[in-house]
Amino acid sequence: MSGVNTTNFMNPSSFILLGIPGLESEHVWISIPFCAMYTTAILGNFTILLIVIMEQSLHAPMYYFLCMLAVIDLVLSTSILPKMLSIFWFNSREINFSACLTQLYFIPCFIGMESGILVALALDRYVAICDPLRHSTILTNPVVVKISLAVLLRGSLLVLPYPFLARRWPYCRTNIIAHTYCEYPSVLKLACADIRISSYYGLFMLLLVPVPDVCFITFSYTQILRAIFSLPTKEARIKTFGTCSSHLCVILLFYIPTVFSSLTHRFGNNVPLHFHIITANLYLLVPPMLNPIIYGVRTKQIRNSLIHPKGT
Repeated sequence: MSGVNTTNFMNPSSFILLGIPGLESEHVWISIPFCAMYTTAILGNFTILLIVIMEQSLHAPMYYFLCMLAVIDLVLSTSILPKMLSIFWFNSREINFSACLTQLYFIPCFIGMESGILVALALDRYVAICDPLRHSTILTNPVVVKISLAVLLRGSLLVLPYPFLARRWPYCRTNIIAHTYCEYPSVLKLACADIRISSYYGLFMLLLVPVPDVCFITFSYTQILRAIFSLPTKEARIKTFGTCSSHLCVILLFYIPTVFSSLTHRFGNNVPLHFHIITANLYLLVPPMLNPIIYGVRTKQIRNSLIHPKGT
């Protein structure tokens, strides 16, 4: 195993990713469902992108945000899966220090972007249901562009200190990471310096990104549900609720595993390491795999475009 070092050094040339410690003999078998999820994510998200691009009737705010969600999911899953499979299939565990910092940046960056897109989709559903007559005048193309840029800038700039802080830490213990990718808390544990500023910034990020996003989404859906329950007939309530049910499923699919993984990091000292690592991989792979399926099955316009494409 090359690159292992337990002597003093400031910046290692590389780290060693162990994969899933304790389950090394099962790596090949574990890779099968992970590879299947990644393949499904690639096919599903590219399908969503192609349908929205080719179908003129889908050139609307909701579907623009869905395209952004698809691109984010593709980048997020691709940022971990190829290296993970190289560990499982070829025992290629070494990762360059700069590549590790790149992973350490891209993963929380695109998680933040995905959270922002879910907020944008909640806003779209809020306006469409609570103020439908003004939907086209409120969510114009310039407004959609501004929201998209805000989501991208927030996700990319707020996480920017992560790799810079990580590059400044001295690593005098080991360069072995018990994980399948360079997760920020896992790299943080290797530093042999006062890392309180990094811990505080991680808490600051938690308070600045997911907490406000969840609060806004909760407020939006409180108003949406009030508007739905005020409709005169049961059929109208069911039909209207159906227009946002896919978004609700995606929200739960994203936030529940994310919160669970964060809690196991901070409070799960008794959680087996292999369980934590598998969970940390699943919450980055399952949403990209299921998001296009959920929207494809539950969104009538996408489903009809997929079943009856133009020219058939």
